[in-house]
Amino acid sequence: MKKYFSYLFIIGLLFTKTLISQNKQVLYGFDAIPQTLLLNPGAETNYKYHLGIPVLSGISFQAGITGVTVADLFRNNSIDFTSKLLNAIDKLSANDYIQIHSQIEILNAGYQLNKRDYLSVGFYTELDAFGSVPKDALVLLRDGNRTHLNKSFLLSQGSFKAEAIGVLHAGISRKINENFTVGARFKIYSGIFNTTSTNNTGSFTTRLNQNNEYSHSLNNINATVYSSGFYDENDKAINPSDLVGRAFLSGNIGVGFDIGFTYQVNKQIEITASLLDLGFINYSKDVLNSKIAGDYVFSGLDFQYDGTNNDYWQNLKNEFKAQVTSEKNRESYTVIRPIKFNSSYKYSWGKSRNEESCSDISYKDFYDNSVGAQLFSVFRPTGPKVALTGFYERKFAKKFNTKITYTIDDFSYSNLGVGVSTKIGKINVYGMLDNLFSITDIASANSASFQLGINLIYN
Repeated sequence: MKKYFSYLFIIGLLFTKTLISQNKQVLYGFDAIPQTLLLNPGAETNYKYHLGIPVLSGISFQAGITGVTVADLFRNNSIDFTSKLLNAIDKLSANDYIQIHSQIEILNAGYQLNKRDYLSVGFYTELDAFGSVPKDALVLLRDGNRTHLNKSFLLSQGSFKAEAIGVLHAGISRKINENFTVGARFKIYSGIFNTTSTNNTGSFTTRLNQNNEYSHSLNNINATVYSSGFYDENDKAINPSDLVGRAFLSGNIGVGFDIGFTYQVNKQIEITASLLDLGFINYSKDVLNSKIAGDYVFSGLDFQYDGTNNDYWQNLKNEFKAQVTSEKNRESYTVIRPIKFNSSYKYSWGKSRNEESCSDISYKDFYDNSVGAQLFSVFRPTGPKVALTGFYERKFAKKFNTKITYTIDDFSYSNLGVGVSTKIGKINVYGMLDNLFSITDIASANSASFQLGINLIYN
C-alpha cells in the first residue's frame, strides 16, 4: 500500500507538471487548524471539538491576473495612460486570464463522535470569478481592421464565469486505522447570482475584394450569455442589497461533495489528497439569457437615388437581424462547480526531547520540522490551472507553529508565502500571507492573497 500511494502522488505530479494556479497552499495540511478540513475532509484531527468565531473563523481572498499588472497601467511615471494601455495589450496573450476568489465563514463547528469519527458542519459564502483575455478583440478595438486585412479575429477567445453562492455543509472524517484516515463532505449550494459565457464560436475578417472595396464578414457567430440574479421577471435590475438573503436556500439550488484521505506511510512520511466541489448548481430564479447566432457579410452601403425615400440604415439593421439572429429567454440552466484537486507529500524530523517522554500525545508531536510538496489544480472554462508548492513547517513551541511556502504558478515563479498558527488557552488564531517578495509594491504583483481566522478548540 505504501508503494501504491507513492506512485499515485508521483503520477499526478508528472501529469500536471506543465500546467500551473493560485490556491490555499499555506493553509492546506497546516497544523491542527479546523479549516484544513474544508480543503481535505480526510485530514486528521486531534481535538474533541471546535467552534469557529462567527464570521471571523475563516476569511480568505485571492486575486490574480497573468500577463500584466496594475502598475503597468496606473504607475505614476512619465508615460501617458494611452501608451500604457497600448503596451499592456501588446504584452497580453489569448492564454492570459484574471481570477478572483473570496470566502467568508459564517459558522463552523465540529465534534468528536468517538475515537474514530469527527463530525464538522458549517456555512460559508463564496465569490468566484474567472475570465480569459479576448486578445483579438482588444487588438481590433485598438488598431481597427484596416491594418489587419485577411486576419481572422477570434471572437470566441472571450470566456468568463462569475458567481456568488452560499454553502451549507456537513462532513465526517474516519480513522480507519493508525495510518489511514478518510473523509467526505456533503454540500448544499445556494446561488446568489451567476453569469456564464463559455464555449462560444465566431470570427471577424476584413478582406479587399476585386472592386477595391472592403468586405467585412462575421463567420459562425454563436454566443450565449447565461445570467441569474441581475434582472427580475419584469427585466428590472435587482438591487444588490436584495441578494444578501439569497445566500441560504435561494431557489437556485445545487449539491456537491468533497472526498479526501491522509495516509501515514510511517511515523515520518505522510501523503494526502482531496477532490473538492464535485457538484453543480441549477439556476432557475431571476434568469435572463441572451444568445446570438449566424453569419453576415457587409461590403458597404450603396447610396443610389431611385425616386424613393430609402432608409439605408434601417434596411441594414433589418438585414443584419435577419442573418444574425438574437434572442432572450428565461430557461433554467446548470453550472458545474470548479472542481479542485489537492495532494501533498510531507517528511517530518527532529524529535523534541521535552515531548518525547510524554505518553498522551500523538506521534506527530514528536517532530518539530517538516518539509514537503503540494500539488493543486482547479478546472476552469479554458482548462485546468495548476500550482506546485514546496513548503517547510517549523514548530517553535507546542502551541506556536509556522509554515513557509514557495509556489510556482501562472502568476509567478517566485511566490513566497508564510503562515502562523498559535493557541492561547482554547483560542486558536491563524494568519497566512502570499507573495511576500511583492508586499512593499503590491501593484507590481500579478497576484495577492491572504487568509485569517479565530477558533475555539477544546482538547
